[in-house]
Amino acid sequence: MIPGTTGPAAGIPAPPLDGPGARTRGGDHGPGWSGQHAELADEVTTALAGSLNLRRTVLRLVDLLRPRFADWVLVVLADHRLGRLSLHGGTDPTSTDSVARNPAEDLGVGRVLRSGQGELLHVAPDSPTTDGLDSLIPHDALRAQAVDLRPADVLGVPLTARGSTIGVLVLLRGGDRGFPAEDIALAERIAGRAATALDSARLYEDRSRVASVLQAGLRPPSLPRIPGMRIAAGFRAAADHSDISGDFYDVHGHGDDWLLALGDVCGKGVEAAVLNGRARQSIRTAVHFDRSPAVVLGALNSALYDDGDARFVTAVCTRVRPGADGGAEVTVAVAGHPPPIVLRADGTVEELAARGIVAGVRPTATYTEVKDTLAAGDTLLMFTDGIYEARGARGFYGMDRLTRLLPVYAGAGPEAVCEAVEQDVVEYLAGRPHDDMALFAVFCGR
Repeated sequence: MIPGTTGPAAGIPAPPLDGPGARTRGGDHGPGWSGQHAELADEVTTALAGSLNLRRTVLRLVDLLRPRFADWVLVVLADHRLGRLSLHGGTDPTSTDSVARNPAEDLGVGRVLRSGQGELLHVAPDSPTTDGLDSLIPHDALRAQAVDLRPADVLGVPLTARGSTIGVLVLLRGGDRGFPAEDIALAERIAGRAATALDSARLYEDRSRVASVLQAGLRPPSLPRIPGMRIAAGFRAAADHSDISGDFYDVHGHGDDWLLALGDVCGKGVEAAVLNGRARQSIRTAVHFDRSPAVVLGALNSALYDDGDARFVTAVCTRVRPGADGGAEVTVAVAGHPPPIVLRADGTVEELAARGIVAGVRPTATYTEVKDTLAAGDTLLMFTDGIYEARGARGFYGMDRLTRLLPVYAGAGPEAVCEAVEQDVVEYLAGRPHDDMALFAVFCGR
């Protein structure tokens, strides 16, 4: 406790009271501004409530405090991930910069971060900056701004939320106004309420950053060129855009031997994204050793089951080997997934008779392969359950509606087929929420 102060100021260490850069005794420099600022803590709470943008939250805080409560305000936030301190404010409230945390550890700002206790410094007009302002302002340009306010009192108050000190609120008053005990107490209340809002905004941004990284890693890949064939894909994320997609598709191979994979993982959100990545990586690894769809799905099943996760994945794998006659040999295996549909060049629609258990629920699983031949002009279509289980005013979209739609697009090419199916499903939904939808079409010919 600073000598001569009581109540909430407790915890700010009592300093020496003489010499350059010495910490000031609360109230030694005038009566302060406490009487007219008693309502400020409530205003901070109201102004920062609900803000999940970290920069905007900092700007609002600085704007509320300067010049009403302090002549100069700096918000220091610790970024443990990067090992740096981000600095916001100063003469220009929009200013943002950062410094390495290590050099600042031995300064006052480092002590406040470690101990969760505030520090109060008095800087006399003739004090070297290294004896005062350096301690709580670890930045040359910002410190130069504060020098012009000498004689000054600098108060560093911990920003503590959920039991952790996430930063320091640095307040500076010039002209010997000082920080009396009641103003220190008010600063601590303001810092406590601001810290909660800042921490919430920081956590939200961290979560958004994680989601962005996951989405980038799970984004549908660009499609390669397959000699003698055309391939196309369609993807529409769920209506709830806060969730990360559980649907995926991939293409692996080269020359005249390719494996096309499409699947849907159990669950939603980040958990589904993690499982999505694990499934895709398992398939990618298996394909390096064997492009047999049954072998690939068996490897996927083992990898998921061995992880001990109760969730499962449905998938379809199609091996495509283009022939010299413009057609292709296809081999298909499914794991709890609807089998592909073949749209013949004459408009005939056939569903391949492939069946198999979902991947990840049994220690071993055997998958049966189904072989078929695609002639020039034929299209093979794979899709996830977001297509036929799309729920409109009359119930599910259904497989019957899908097979009735396709014949008029015989020979139109994979892009037209994917676009037509997606558009028809969306029109059927008529704006209703839906699951992720993924389509993958292979067309024999140019």
